[in-house]
Amino acid sequence: MKLNTIQRKKFRIRNKLKRNAGKDRYRLSVSRSLKNFSAQIIDDMNNKTLLSASSIEKEIKSGAKINKISTSKIVAEKLAKKALDKNIKKIYFDRGKLKYHGRVKVFAETLRKNGMEF
Repeated sequence: MKLNTIQRKKFRIRNKLKRNAGKDRYRLSVSRSLKNFSAQIIDDMNNKTLLSASSIEKEIKSGAKINKISTSKIVAEKLAKKALDKNIKKIYFDRGKLKYHGRVKVFAETLRKNGMEF
């Protein structure tokens, strides 16, 4: 099966992270669409999702109408709070095919401010 450019880029980034992943760190996978933003912390050793946060959740969506960047900040704060409750501080940031720019960059900076290390 021949992969297109976007798929090759995604697999290249993800496989580099999986090779370096150890028992002390988990992978934070980020995905975004035109309207929503979501992220999940994944344990690659056991192939399980430990935590997730999304802009589709009731607590985030029920608020007043907010722009996309503010939504990504709220999702980051929510995910950081969940992670610190489960004593997860060190992660690998997996941006996938997305550029480290805009909503993804704001998301990462907000996570760092809330105590996550990557």
